[in-house]
Amino acid sequence: MTVPDAPAPVTTCYRHSGRESRVRCTRCDRYICPDCMLSASVGFQCPDCVRAGNKDVRPARTLFGARAADGSRPVATIALVALNFAVYAAELMKHSVVDRLSLLSDAMIGPDNGIYLTMPSPPPGYQTVGVAHGEWYRLLTSAFVHILPNQPPLGPMHILFNMLSLWMFGVVLEAQIGRVRFVTAYLLSAVGGSVLCYYLTAPYAQSIGASGAIFGLIGMYFVLSRKLHFDPLGARRQLIAAVLWLVLASRFTSWQGHLGGLITGIVIGLAFRYAPRARQASVQTAAMVAILAVLIGATAVRTSVLHSSIDDPKSRNGQSAGDVVRYGRTVDVASDRPAETLAGLPPGH
Repeated sequence: MTVPDAPAPVTTCYRHSGRESRVRCTRCDRYICPDCMLSASVGFQCPDCVRAGNKDVRPARTLFGARAADGSRPVATIALVALNFAVYAAELMKHSVVDRLSLLSDAMIGPDNGIYLTMPSPPPGYQTVGVAHGEWYRLLTSAFVHILPNQPPLGPMHILFNMLSLWMFGVVLEAQIGRVRFVTAYLLSAVGGSVLCYYLTAPYAQSIGASGAIFGLIGMYFVLSRKLHFDPLGARRQLIAAVLWLVLASRFTSWQGHLGGLITGIVIGLAFRYAPRARQASVQTAAMVAILAVLIGATAVRTSVLHSSIDDPKSRNGQSAGDVVRYGRTVDVASDRPAETLAGLPPGH
């Protein structure tokens, strides 16, 4: 009489006890079900072993230190474009947003909302505004404000051209330098353009637009593409076109903002290009901090100069205590007649 063999024990997945399994992980030898099987060079591995193995693998990085995976979707570029359009929508709903966020160096807002030259002691109803009076945020917020549709010569094309350029250069640069570096470089270029405007434009002149930041991206792209040997946008052609626009459109745009952004972007690009591989992140961070420090220092110096000119009676060109100068014209504050000229349209940066 023969005795039947005992049935083989049922083996189950170590992660799903109710699932029968005959396959083992080639690394830990535990049973795994089809849902837990992850292909390996030999056989299959369980999720825990794959996760543990990935900890020892350094993520792929670009030539400038960005995680290669960050380039799969231009999240930062999309966010910046969306933010610009959101501010533009706010402008359309409330036009005073432009005056509140635009770059204005040193001026007074009158009771008629006109912009006037600053006086040591503003008359009743006049309020000092501008970067020189503590509104440093204008150096950055002006880069998110654009010309309204009814304002020539650019109108809605101002924001459309800027956002097209931001998308074109942003997608490529974000993939190469990473999201955080890209946003930082964009904002620094915007501030760099505003700081040069702060120095070279009239204190009462308004400047708006993302073009300073866009010119910074163009300058940075030109420098980085020389090292990458990858130039899908034609860096030299783009740089030449940017310089030509800077010169030819200088009569109705802020060439100071364009030039300041371009210089800042080139400097950032040089810092990224020549940062040694072993200390790439630290050198790039230190360079951007140094650039920010220079911009802050330059702003502080210009502010001090403007304050000195306000306090110096000789710098007021014969302006009497009872007069306010509006865009170069003297208007008697005591009279009831309105100002003779309206504030000019903000030049697009």
